[in-house]
Amino acid sequence: MQPTQQRNLALDAFRGFIMLVLASGGFGLAGLAKRDPSFTFIANQFEHMNWEWIAFWDLIQPAFMFIVGVAMPFAFVIRRSQGFTESKLFRHTLARAFRLVLMSQILMSISRGKMHFQLINVLAQIGLTYFLCYLIMQLKFRWQVVIAALILAGHWVLFVMFPGTEGPFMSKTTNIGALIDKFLFGRMNGGYWTNINFITSTATTLFGVWTGQLIQSGRSHAQKMKILALGAAAGLVLGFAIHPWNPIIKRICTTSFTLYSTGWVLAMLLAFYWVIEVRGYRKWTFPLVVIGANSIFIYSLDIILRGWLNRAVGTFTLNYSWIGNFAPVAQSCTVFLVMWYLCYWLYQRKIFFKL
Repeated sequence: MQPTQQRNLALDAFRGFIMLVLASGGFGLAGLAKRDPSFTFIANQFEHMNWEWIAFWDLIQPAFMFIVGVAMPFAFVIRRSQGFTESKLFRHTLARAFRLVLMSQILMSISRGKMHFQLINVLAQIGLTYFLCYLIMQLKFRWQVVIAALILAGHWVLFVMFPGTEGPFMSKTTNIGALIDKFLFGRMNGGYWTNINFITSTATTLFGVWTGQLIQSGRSHAQKMKILALGAAAGLVLGFAIHPWNPIIKRICTTSFTLYSTGWVLAMLLAFYWVIEVRGYRKWTFPLVVIGANSIFIYSLDIILRGWLNRAVGTFTLNYSWIGNFAPVAQSCTVFLVMWYLCYWLYQRKIFFKL
């Protein structure tokens, strides 16, 4: 069967949803929870877990990386139709990966007010996994599966071989990822994030590649949904099953976290696919498509200018202090609406920032 080349609205809307949550600033729920503790549980869903287990917020980065993988087969089909040779496609992919890593350094350095080289930012992680997945895609599918399995098993073994002072997965400052960071970068990252997270994140992006190829194929909606559902169930079951021996921890991107988070991401994508592509409810997706079309722009805007926008908007809203406990929510949503309008302004003029 010949793969279809048209854009898939479910994918565009899902990308927009992920960017909406990523740029939302947690919808101000943390501030609300401080004023009214009854909202603590939902506010905690928009914060990373301190260590073990998972919150909704922990799904956003893997979802972002997964959707990059989903888009890769579509993008490569288009470029080949435009006359890209394999060598030119390789150079293009390598250059894009470099730009993503470079942009990550620029954004993180600006946000800190000083030069700050790292590989934990999502753009750097995407740059690395994007190029690695391109190389893996050149192999037959069965070898891609073998490599994915080796990545997940190898990461597990690496941490077990160098367990640290409190065990392989409970040692926050002496696990192998932290030791590598100290050796290569001279420091640990704040929050105990490790730069070698890109290893298992490559599997996340590769799972996205396979999903993109599935959606791109000529299979029926029913067949695609069945495979997506089975993939989601497999990820959730396997990730949870190995959790006692390989804990679900995002900050070091464990094998169990990679599988478990992929299960949830697939479940979310399945919901979008069913509503939009199968049921045909498409008009409501426009606000999400506007964001997804300029994902790099709104992500950069959020990192660099959210604080300034918050102060600027607050000048006119008085930070909504006059509405009581929900003031942080109203303020955060207003700031996000300003960012959305900037994306809309660009969308109307067909200006799209790409790397």
